[in-house]
Amino acid sequence: MTRNLKITARKTDRKSCRVFGHVKYLNSQVDARILNLSPTGAALEMKGPLHAASGSKVRIEAENLGLLEGVIRWKHNGRVGIQFDVNSNARAQISSYFRFFHKEVRPVLATRQLAILGANGDRKAHLATPTLKS
Repeated sequence: MTRNLKITARKTDRKSCRVFGHVKYLNSQVDARILNLSPTGAALEMKGPLHAASGSKVRIEAENLGLLEGVIRWKHNGRVGIQFDVNSNARAQISSYFRFFHKEVRPVLATRQLAILGANGDRKAHLATPTLKS
């Protein structure tokens, strides 16, 4: 037996990114970081409380993206999902971001600094990265 939970799935894949900007709702503005982005929406991590309910219209301003408008679809633990208003300007701005500014986000492995003695007895700093065993 299958149930229809009225959950709408994403129409396009999102790509991870690190873009900083702010979200404006009515007269308030909150700094945010865009975690992932697609032509139809984005997930944001908020730096402070955003007093807007699901379904509220918001504006996102970011240097590399410009101004985008959308609707809050979900909120959870300081993160917000926004569905962009469907218009050619928003799609052009996002495709321009991916064409000119987007850099692939990869996880950063921790490094530790080791002291290695040189040939003449002086200490040299050396960065050691952990190796992964398969």
